[in-house]
Amino acid sequence: MKNPILSQRPLGFVWETSDPFLFCVHHDDKYPAGNAGMGPDAPLEGRELGQDFEPKDGWRMYHGTEVPGFPHHPHRGFETVTLVREGLIDHSDSLGATARFGAGDAQWLTAGGGIVHAEMFPLVRSDAPNPLELFQIWLNLPARNKMVDAHFSMLWNERIPRVTVKDAAGKATQLAIVAGQYGDAKAPPPPPKSWASSAESDLAIWTLKLEPGARFVLPAAASEKTVRTLYFFQGSTLTIAGERVGQSALIVDPRVELELIAGDQPVELLMLQGRPIGEPVVQYGPFVMNTRQEIQRAILDYQATQFGGWPWPDGAPVHPRGQGRFAKHANGKVEEPQP
Repeated sequence: MKNPILSQRPLGFVWETSDPFLFCVHHDDKYPAGNAGMGPDAPLEGRELGQDFEPKDGWRMYHGTEVPGFPHHPHRGFETVTLVREGLIDHSDSLGATARFGAGDAQWLTAGGGIVHAEMFPLVRSDAPNPLELFQIWLNLPARNKMVDAHFSMLWNERIPRVTVKDAAGKATQLAIVAGQYGDAKAPPPPPKSWASSAESDLAIWTLKLEPGARFVLPAAASEKTVRTLYFFQGSTLTIAGERVGQSALIVDPRVELELIAGDQPVELLMLQGRPIGEPVVQYGPFVMNTRQEIQRAILDYQATQFGGWPWPDGAPVHPRGQGRFAKHANGKVEEPQP
């Protein structure tokens, strides 16, 4: 039998992906208690503020100077899928939309023709640490949708299907279905112009957590043209179709069922899969288009219009400490998580 593990590569801070994905970053920061401004109640000396990507003391400020995170910056031509496993994100954008989300929520943002947004990590607890863990996934858009209107959807934790599958020994595997479908469990709809909204995309974003020694059979993908990658990021060892592997990114054969067996520690994986868009990709920082000319146009458009301008009083806005999870869209609609 042909080895169903087609390739294997180490994990870094930025995880390599395959078309239709552009990349994935696993942010895992052990922030301390927050100060009065919801920044770290800890010295910031020795950090390259504004460009702090070194995990000193187990956490990073990223581009933030007071509150960690990513102050206002532009995007065009792709989507971000931000899945927060622990902690909170405060979102603000050039359309006037804003949100606070976290604790299992996901935000799916179609940048389309252009948006400026900020993603800040408020440390709301002043009496205890503020751990933050999230995946940010960049998903490409096909040429026909590169310039659509910007839009975001909130996939609240309460609406993301979670499935527990037990093996013959009663050991459990827990799945969260952010995109795609497992059995009868179907993820909330992505934004309407996303590649994931195309019936032929076979796109899926799942997280899987296996108890020590648990066995789980990963079903085959719907299309043999799908590219499926498993990111084994937590745990000691995992056996895939009889082959023992350590933490790594593994591209696996989408056409076959795969038996996964956890080692003597809990195992966690992120699965990204989808049919490739199959178009040229030209990227310049936060712009992802099909040609160099389109990149040049994106730069000129941003310089001229700022993609709608910035309606907030500063470039790194955060909500009050006691604000709960919510989203206010560009049309003024306010939504909150519902059971």
